[in-house]
Amino acid sequence: MNSTYFHLLLNHFPIIGTLIGSGLLAWGILKDQQNLKSTAAVIFSSMAIIAIPVYLTGEPAEESVENLPGVAESMINLHKDAATLAIWLMEATGVAALIALFLSFQKRAVAKTAYLAAFVFSLICFVAMARTGYYGGKIRHTEISSAAAATGNEQNNNEQGGKEADGEKKKEKDDD
Repeated sequence: MNSTYFHLLLNHFPIIGTLIGSGLLAWGILKDQQNLKSTAAVIFSSMAIIAIPVYLTGEPAEESVENLPGVAESMINLHKDAATLAIWLMEATGVAALIALFLSFQKRAVAKTAYLAAFVFSLICFVAMARTGYYGGKIRHTEISSAAAATGNEQNNNEQGGKEADGEKKKEKDDD
């Protein structure tokens, strides 16, 4: 197993984990359930830890695909820039969640505000993580790029048009 494999294996966790943690934290805040807020805080801090090897294996993953046909360097750069922002937001979310958890264990009134701050961070973080994943997916999954989709639709239309033309020729032959 190489670093590219680990990058591809782990990269979905911070995206999905942040979404799940945000949902749990929102529900915990709305229902004032400490167990849900604590669980969300643990999820955020876990995702912050997992995001570190994902980020660190990004550069070796780039080296393994940058010379492959169909890989656009511009998409790699977009992904890299998005990942730099996302890792900082993920770490800030993890820290905010840990602070909120610590304050709640100390039974401080400011814990509610800290959980709200962690929730806001988590929403911003999720958007950044999802954006990073979107750009990362476009590096090798050309089927989701707009240019490939347009070319594929054009090709499908041409193929269907060709079949229809063949069918018309056959019909004309049968009529003779």
